[in-house]
Amino acid sequence: MTETTQTHTTRPDDPDDSYEAYRPRSPEFRAAMDALRGLREDLFHDAFAYRPLPRKEPAGRFLGRTKGRRREYAAWSRHAVVGAAGALALLIGWSDAEGSGLGLLIGLLALAPVLLTLVRPVGAFWLSLAGTTVVAVIGTTYTEWPWLPGSFTAHLVVLTVVAIRTRPRTAAWMWMLTAAYGFVAETAFGWGHYYTNVAPMLVFSAILLLAVTVWHIRRQAEEKVTAQRTVTAHERSRRTLLEERTTIARELHDVVAHHMSVVAIQAEAAPYRVENPPPELEKAFATIRENAVAALTELRRVLGVVRAEDYEVPDAPQPTLAELDGLLANVRETGLEVEKTVTGAVRELPQGVELSAYRIVQEALSNTLRHAPGAGARVEIGYVLGGLGLRIVNGAPPNPSLVKPSPGAGHGITGMRERVGMLNGEMTAEPTPTGGYEVTVFLPVPAASESGT
Repeated sequence: MTETTQTHTTRPDDPDDSYEAYRPRSPEFRAAMDALRGLREDLFHDAFAYRPLPRKEPAGRFLGRTKGRRREYAAWSRHAVVGAAGALALLIGWSDAEGSGLGLLIGLLALAPVLLTLVRPVGAFWLSLAGTTVVAVIGTTYTEWPWLPGSFTAHLVVLTVVAIRTRPRTAAWMWMLTAAYGFVAETAFGWGHYYTNVAPMLVFSAILLLAVTVWHIRRQAEEKVTAQRTVTAHERSRRTLLEERTTIARELHDVVAHHMSVVAIQAEAAPYRVENPPPELEKAFATIRENAVAALTELRRVLGVVRAEDYEVPDAPQPTLAELDGLLANVRETGLEVEKTVTGAVRELPQGVELSAYRIVQEALSNTLRHAPGAGARVEIGYVLGGLGLRIVNGAPPNPSLVKPSPGAGHGITGMRERVGMLNGEMTAEPTPTGGYEVTVFLPVPAASESGT
């Protein structure tokens, strides 16, 4: 005989384990509960919290140019607009009561919620409904009801300002509560009045709140576009930097490979230059050659990683400053007048420095052709103690109106800075007072390299 044990799990808060209590709710019920939570969050939770309207930062074509007191006044322009709207509501309420003392009270009840929107926006909405009720009781009009003229204007202003300061969902809740207030006032207390203005209030407020909602949506879209443009610009800059570093790595491959090949050949030939070399010396040179060959193999693997699909290995060796005259001749054929000045004792520099200096001059002259067509340029090369100095400067374009924006991604200056940074050098690139552009570079050369040349 087999005994079967059934496990029955009950919730701590439901000893009867009622299925009905935990039945899944329908989507409609969840939507209604979410809506009620949104109503509580927007209009009931911390309704009278202190949220002052911030000053406006002067920006734009006109406000950005203001200075002194005008700039200070412009910062309070939004507060002034709200105050003027409140003053208008006060004037309408006071004049509707024919300038009596009661009219002044009605006007102040219209002014108070408008001014409260500057510091407690949600609380201003509730104060506007309360003020509307008080004015409807003490007022003497029989036509404009339940919103007397001053209250009508004040409530529209309050709805608009609060909607601007909060969000579209809050605007929808305020409109619905305004409609509910008008429906209750018209059905329960509308007797004795020839005309109610609930419908005009709902129509005008709907138009204003719709306009504010469209403004909110457009502003959020602009913020998203701005953020996306910032991210895109950052990614483009990062991609440009990586492309330039990859290009530099490809070019330096030939330089490093040449040096490693020389090390391997010299290590292999060194034992034959000495009669009866010791076994330890032969073993040391063999180890040097093996390490050099292994380094060349790993270097080829690294180049395969950074090489693009369309990359072609150059047939000619990487250029140096000795080929600079040929570069200047090609540039002159395009119509650019270039002068070359060399100072100091010309000497052979490390191949990496020579290659970087050549590429920097090449890129600077290419920028001159793109951004200052027709302008002259000057290339200055200075062999100084401790390094190499470069200065490439061009004049202003003869006809700036014909200069078109370059479609490039800004690789020129980025590539130059990467080459200079790789050699621990210094670089400045800035416009000249005459309207041209100047690039100044210093590439340090270690003393050991100089003495070894």
